[in-house]
Amino acid sequence: QVQLVESGGGLVQPGRSLRLSCAASGFTLDYWTIGWFRQAPGKEREGVSCISSRDRSTYYADSVKGRFTISRDNAKNTVYLQMNSLKPEDTAVYYCAASPFDVQAMCVMNSGDYWGQGTQVTVSS
Repeated sequence: QVQLVESGGGLVQPGRSLRLSCAASGFTLDYWTIGWFRQAPGKEREGVSCISSRDRSTYYADSVKGRFTISRDNAKNTVYLQMNSLKPEDTAVYYCAASPFDVQAMCVMNSGDYWGQGTQVTVSS
């Protein structure tokens, strides 16, 4: 059974950090572009960051550039999203997804073949 499972979300104060993990089971992430997406209440889902399988090229939304870093460990079949300097506007449910397409196609077009169930990130004092 193909599964993506996110973890690492929680409640954090502004300016602090969190690291999200996306663990795959039932398939190997080696050949897939993996992306992180988020959806805040009343807003559409947006692509936050994506990383390719081959050359590790990355995409970041303008709103998170310089603060978030995506990485992957194919040996652990896991992708991470390090989120620093968190802001209240980062509050959302964060999802990971897998796609056979490149980072631009995935993140900008908001597409994925497999999706996780999401993890809540709340940034509040």
